[in-house]
Amino acid sequence: MTRDIGLDVQPPTKECTDPNCPFHGTLSVRGQVLSGVVVSDKMDKTVVVQRRYVKKNVKYERYEKRKSKVHAHNPPCINATEGAIVTIAECRPLSKTKSYVIVEVSK
Repeated sequence: MTRDIGLDVQPPTKECTDPNCPFHGTLSVRGQVLSGVVVSDKMDKTVVVQRRYVKKNVKYERYEKRKSKVHAHNPPCINATEGAIVTIAECRPLSKTKSYVIVEVSK
């Protein structure tokens, strides 16, 4: 049974017993919804997502490219691998560096 998390995303087809899964556990998502590319999946149930964005340089009136890395929880029912384009949503802090969870893998 899949919970409605309040976002317009496709729920995963597999089931899991992870309590930190927004679809099958009790974790609620709120706040920012970001997208990026998984650059590392070597940790257990954790991935590193790199997001690229542009920021305006006020002095020169141009835009500069920037990037940042965010740690996100990877539930077993989603199981995103390196190179996948994912959507992550903010949640309560799960560890010292993890405050996001993967909610969808884009095809």
